[in-house]
Amino acid sequence: MAFKGWPAEAIEFFEGLEADNSKAYWTAHKHEYEQCVQAPMVELLAELAPEFGDGRIFRPYRDVRFSRDKSPYKTNIAASLAGGGYLSLSSSGFGVGSGMYMMALDQIERYRKAVADDTAGPELEGIIATVEKRGISVSSHESLKTAPKGYPKDHPRIGLLRYKDLVCWQDWPVGAWLGTSKAKKNVVDFLRASQPINQWLATHVGGSEDPHGHR
Repeated sequence: MAFKGWPAEAIEFFEGLEADNSKAYWTAHKHEYEQCVQAPMVELLAELAPEFGDGRIFRPYRDVRFSRDKSPYKTNIAASLAGGGYLSLSSSGFGVGSGMYMMALDQIERYRKAVADDTAGPELEGIIATVEKRGISVSSHESLKTAPKGYPKDHPRIGLLRYKDLVCWQDWPVGAWLGTSKAKKNVVDFLRASQPINQWLATHVGGSEDPHGHR
């Protein structure tokens, strides 16, 4: 079936789950999850696949082994795209992301070297400025408080040098639009607009070459 957005019942399901994050609630409302939340995501991923790669929906169960919060279920549905991209729907809205999240140590080293480069660095600044004009935020989930070792504190791109990863993100609040094909248009527009950053990262950073290099 063609993707037509998420019905209001999808948001109602997550609102209920936030109020009662229990197996009893999940069991009683599993049908709504499968039909109103999961099925539209499957349809959306199928339509995105030709341009952005196959999609994978994350499990709805939380890993509570090392968490004080023992709530068993995630209060969102999320998926990734093989070509690069992350989608998330919750009671608060719909968001899409891309970029490189939580780089390994060797990736951070290559990233900073490229940012400091007199050609690649200004190129990235220009790309970020263009992407941000589209209403997309470009930032890092974690950054150093000072200059990384080996780089001057007054470097013209010190902000970017402090980043430990580079992520694009855009989200939209819940509204009637969510129940239409506009949800797909928002994803496609975002992924196309943020693609230059992904290309820069692929060229100058690439994948990790050290399987034990994560922080």
